[in-house]
Amino acid sequence: MAKVLGVGGVFFKTADKEALKAWYVRVLKFELTKWGGVYFPPLPMGGTVWSPFAADTEHFKPSDAPFMINLVVDDMAAMLDHVRSEGVEVLSEEAMDGMGRFAWIMDPAGAKIELWQPE
Repeated sequence: MAKVLGVGGVFFKTADKEALKAWYVRVLKFELTKWGGVYFPPLPMGGTVWSPFAADTEHFKPSDAPFMINLVVDDMAAMLDHVRSEGVEVLSEEAMDGMGRFAWIMDPAGAKIELWQPE
């Protein structure tokens, strides 16, 4: 029987794609391919989560976007040091037993980014 194996990508519209790509390269150290996106190999830890939220959730605030992007990081402390050095505000941080460390930032297009270092 056919089944879905995982999330194959994140695709979205933005008003200034070149500026947004440059921000992700600078702030989150994305390594762009020739075709302009990023290919992430299979994760050595964590996994990919698919999780709908109620339409009235406050979890994505202060973003008005109907989505949030979760990115797995290998060293939360070092990533947050770098993010802050780029002048990006860290909205909040939290450790969750059994899940790992989380931190939230906003990208220039108004999307909330959840950084996750799995346990």
